[in-house]
Amino acid sequence: MPYALTKSGKLHFEVIDQVAPWRAPGEAILFHHGIGASPGIWRKWLPALSDRYKVVVFDMRGYGKSHDPDVRFDWSLDLLVDDVRAVADAAELGRFHLVGESIGGTVVLKCGLTMPERIRTLTVSNGAHIGSTVRRANEWRDRIDTQGIKAWSDEFMRGRFHDDALDPAERAWFAQAQERWTRDSILDALAVLVGTDLTASLKDILCPTLLLHGDGSPFIPVSVMAELHSLLPHSSFQVFEHAKHGLPFSHAAECARVLRRFLERVGA
Repeated sequence: MPYALTKSGKLHFEVIDQVAPWRAPGEAILFHHGIGASPGIWRKWLPALSDRYKVVVFDMRGYGKSHDPDVRFDWSLDLLVDDVRAVADAAELGRFHLVGESIGGTVVLKCGLTMPERIRTLTVSNGAHIGSTVRRANEWRDRIDTQGIKAWSDEFMRGRFHDDALDPAERAWFAQAQERWTRDSILDALAVLVGTDLTASLKDILCPTLLLHGDGSPFIPVSVMAELHSLLPHSSFQVFEHAKHGLPFSHAAECARVLRRFLERVGA
């Protein structure tokens, strides 16, 4: 079972390499999920990508088999960037494509600023460059502390997906994975997001960047992603209809096809 070692605990990761040995592989793609999600959300992206690209996924700190910090742990955006670097090093990636959703999207933007020599492209799905624009964040603590993780997850699911977005098995799987998050990891990671503002630095992200967003996220308005697009020198922006904050899972196949076209265009 592969782990990346950091100064603050281990991070579990998985390498999925289905590229045929007679094909020249593209740079690997490293995926970063967000709060409440899990690495499994990227599985439905693989059919559109795995013939050409090695894929690396990992459990974000605070979830799954990765380090579960205690209440005294010092979370920061720089720490989460270091986690990406640690996973990339452990997976023996040189330059790579980096994809992040929700807070993972914020982390990958920071990676584009702090480790540009490693990043070939960035992709941000349902993410934001400025955390104060994330709606309903202040409600999460009250919901968890008064009603528990299950109630918080049920409410979050309504913000993630339209009723017809998933089949019952997919919806049940996602909810169960989300409910495995702990209170402190949810709230401490959220505090990092809410305290972040990358606005002034975005002009320095020079790699090609793909922005994906649902038209109905109750947490991050489309206008926030449109502003991000305007501030990034080399970005492409696509809005998906009938999609909420769970875009990378509910619209996985569509997102993956857009990513594939983007990577091929960049490569060409």
